[in-house]
Amino acid sequence: MTDVMKQAAVQSDPSAATRRSRIVVAGTGSGAGKTTVTLGLMKAFAASGLRVQGFKCGPDYIDPTYHTAATGTSSRNLDSWMTSPDTVREIFIRASEGADISVIEGVMGLYDGKDPLSNTGSTAEIAMLTDSPVLLVVDVRSMARSAAAIVLGFQRLEPKLRIVGVIVNRCGSQGHYGIVKKAIEQECGIPVLGWLKRDDGLDIPERHLGLVPAVERGELEPLFQRAAELIRAGTDLDALRALADSAPPPSPPDHPLFSPDWLPSVGHEADTGERPVIAVARDAAFNFYYPENMDLLRQAGAEIVYFSPLAGERVPEQASGLYLGGGFPEEFAADIAANTGFLEDIRNAVSRDMPVFAECGGYMVLARTLTDRMGNVHHMAGVIPSDVRMQEKRAALGYREATALQDCLLLEAGETIRGHEFHYSVMHYDESSAPYSYAYQTKGMRGLQSEGYAKGNLLAAYTHVHLASLPKAATRWVEQCRASVNSFATESTTS
Repeated sequence: MTDVMKQAAVQSDPSAATRRSRIVVAGTGSGAGKTTVTLGLMKAFAASGLRVQGFKCGPDYIDPTYHTAATGTSSRNLDSWMTSPDTVREIFIRASEGADISVIEGVMGLYDGKDPLSNTGSTAEIAMLTDSPVLLVVDVRSMARSAAAIVLGFQRLEPKLRIVGVIVNRCGSQGHYGIVKKAIEQECGIPVLGWLKRDDGLDIPERHLGLVPAVERGELEPLFQRAAELIRAGTDLDALRALADSAPPPSPPDHPLFSPDWLPSVGHEADTGERPVIAVARDAAFNFYYPENMDLLRQAGAEIVYFSPLAGERVPEQASGLYLGGGFPEEFAADIAANTGFLEDIRNAVSRDMPVFAECGGYMVLARTLTDRMGNVHHMAGVIPSDVRMQEKRAALGYREATALQDCLLLEAGETIRGHEFHYSVMHYDESSAPYSYAYQTKGMRGLQSEGYAKGNLLAAYTHVHLASLPKAATRWVEQCRASVNSFATESTTS
């Protein structure tokens, strides 16, 4: 269709301008196969020439990395616990602009979230907030008509939800597929759109912190291709796309968080000028950042400049703030330790009281030492009195409410911001010479604990915060960077 034809179509059907083709891929539980189905759909649609926008429900950052590799477009998180319903809708509308289809991967089971008695934080809540049709993935191993009972239960638990189709996973044979398809369609009144046979070659590797570097090295590309092949072979993609196209225009936010003319951060840098520069470490070791965090920092007046410590780069000279995000420093600890200029720049920034914010992987790099899984000890920046050690067992996973124990870079004492933790390392705090200067009291499923480190303009913690849960934190950070620029300029003039 030519641009003139598209414009004519929009004029004859005004809703076409705001329509967003979309489907939520949900599972009956973790391990049902929704990630495999999601990646297969994304790769198949992208290979057919469609522009596919990926989304992930919840705070996960491994799956969005898969999505980005499969589609070539940066995936976004939709989280109804860390951000408001308005912000969920706004993130979806902004990021899906120009996409031919959006594929939204769920988290855990369809109704699993923050609260066992409600839909809070669940895939179901995201689907209802974005008014998206749901494709339910059901593992039908050792099952026949019972599959219909499972689907029927999922339909009836939340009448407001629109489950429009089913894909059955781990079928034993074509005949097995035919049995469960007939049962589900007869009892549930919705189509079974496709199936995947039991295939050990489709198993996603066990989730661990080394997966994202593996994705970036292209090691999982054969798995993505295999998933797409099987989806094309066993799924009615035309029918599925028609269901995605039937989604109504999403409701716009009542109170937008972002300025109307503010573009998504991917591919857009802020204008230079009087804007304070926040240097952001971004490479295979530091790569978990919510794009909305960057958007909010830009909107508050900052310029974002990326650099790669793994490539031997140092903190950019023009930086008036530093952001060390989450990632996998333990996978590259020797390379980070070898970039002595980068570590020296961190020490100099902290000594000058430059605003420095670090989370999870970035927090680990600020410690004195990092001991990897093999027992090798690597010297890090040493700006906080602690040492970090990797372990085989996961140390933390889940949502966090982080309340400031003192005034710090992002928060005033007593203010709360939301985020999550996911790490396999343990921080050993040194309180031999002075009490450790904890940043937050965090609240999670296991209760309260003191966490992180705050001193002057340095703030570091395991918690990955979502600035959209407290937008004024982004403004406060940029204001501190601007004040630092002025302070450094004054020092230069008087020295």
